[in-house]
Amino acid sequence: MNLPANDAYGVLTAADSVRIERVLPGPIERVWAYLTESDKRRHWLAAGEMDLRVGGAVELNFDNARLTRNDDPPPAKYASDCVNTLRGRITAIEPPRLLRYTWNEDAGSKSEVSFELSEQGEQVRLVVHHRHLSDRSGLVSVSGGWHAHLGLLIDVLSQREPEGFWRSHSRLDAEYERRIPQA
Repeated sequence: MNLPANDAYGVLTAADSVRIERVLPGPIERVWAYLTESDKRRHWLAAGEMDLRVGGAVELNFDNARLTRNDDPPPAKYASDCVNTLRGRITAIEPPRLLRYTWNEDAGSKSEVSFELSEQGEQVRLVVHHRHLSDRSGLVSVSGGWHAHLGLLIDVLSQREPEGFWRSHSRLDAEYERRIPQA
């Protein structure tokens, strides 16, 4: 079984898309719940309701400054986005293996994120693929963001105290800035 390292960087699959894989403690139904249930998702990404059907509404209420304890303040470029809401619509759903929805539908830069789950023994392989990002800046931000948020998910599922979100995100944002080529 060839499983990805949980600290591996995301890879560009197109000029506007990034893919990140992680291996999580199972079972798959538990991981699915942390993707779809607001009270669980708020611990690693964002609270908000999802109407779990194709065409159903998705609301993500981000409050990244409250995700972890003993954190650094957000970097200046993200300070105004610490608390925000993104809306979208579910475009595909096959519980507990696939969830795909539009991201930031209210803005002019709508993209799409998918979560694919597969059982790997007692673990679960999660593939996050974020497509149709509008520019390099968004690609860098989303790549670092998913990397940091998925680190939190691993810690939450493993019942470990996570590193500060902004501390981790700042380091990852700088690394993705270096790794993602200029247009």
